[in-house]
Amino acid sequence: MNTGHGDSRSRGAEGERAASKALQRDGWTLLERNLRVGRTEIDLVAERDGTIAFVEVKARRAHASVTPTEAVDDAKIRRIARAAETWLGRRQLENTPWMLLLAAVRLDEHGRAEGVTWESLEED
Repeated sequence: MNTGHGDSRSRGAEGERAASKALQRDGWTLLERNLRVGRTEIDLVAERDGTIAFVEVKARRAHASVTPTEAVDDAKIRRIARAAETWLGRRQLENTPWMLLLAAVRLDEHGRAEGVTWESLEED
């Protein structure tokens, strides 16, 4: 029986590859991939000019019924923020500027990345 999880995982992996390449093109240094803090996973952690970005990656095909932004609710944002604060504290970086970003990756009909757009993640 195919549960569809393989397709979701391959979309996620393609999205993370595209987002990490886009970050690096924009001058960010990738610090972590698939960071686990307790039960929370942060897809990418990157640094540029003394600021750390904690990135949630959502990859979607054009016809997806849920947009990347809709897929990240306030509870998820709070979990990512707590995990980010824990990560910073463990490295004694509590005073380092940081942000939460959403990398919305558009996929073509074959599951290949066509582009990445960025949004700041904030609770409503």
